[in-house]
Amino acid sequence: MRFKDVFSIIGPAMVGPSSSHTAGAVRLGRVARHLFGSLPDAVEIVFYGSFADTYQGHGTDLAIVSGLLDYDTDDPRIPTSLIIAAQLGLDIQFKQGKGQSWHPNTAKMTLYSDTRKLSVIGASIGGGNIEIINVNDFDVKFTGEYPTLVIFHQDRTGLIADVADLLRREAINIGHMDVDRKGRSGDAMTVIEVDSTMTEPLLQEISGMSGVYEVKKVELMERRLS
Repeated sequence: MRFKDVFSIIGPAMVGPSSSHTAGAVRLGRVARHLFGSLPDAVEIVFYGSFADTYQGHGTDLAIVSGLLDYDTDDPRIPTSLIIAAQLGLDIQFKQGKGQSWHPNTAKMTLYSDTRKLSVIGASIGGGNIEIINVNDFDVKFTGEYPTLVIFHQDRTGLIADVADLLRREAINIGHMDVDRKGRSGDAMTVIEVDSTMTEPLLQEISGMSGVYEVKKVELMERRLS
């Protein structure tokens, strides 16, 4: 990923010590939380590469759990996030992954409740920036930098065009789109990054489309240093 401006390198307002190991990890956790839609009952977090080697010393464990609690990168509760999570009943397992990973600062988060399971793989790529590369075994990429629509759906002709038409109707510009599917007419996932926020009525309208299983919105709305 190429940085767009100096603020992408400086990173967000944050609780340190590291934009990559702390701020980026918070954002990874927040994306997973927004996709899950609520605080899970349990989570397994597997760190790879540099994350695996240094996550305790750099506070990456505190940071990623803070994201799961939906804290922003500069939230003063980050240093006590593990204590708070335990008080809320969140069961957390940290593991060190083996083998090569897509990026040195990669984490896989698997969130559980009684009826749901969600897996998210992403990396902190510098300056607090992240890239999500996999959701529930779908190879889709997005950054969390913009409001993002994530649609779990059946692969059917015209569905993406129908969604794009709704966004056009609401004067919402599409900045990036990524699609993956298990096979023809099988399960699929579409990710759309847009330039403006999406309302709940719009999300409900998309949810009601034929072949759509679930719709989630990722909108971090963070404060950058100035």
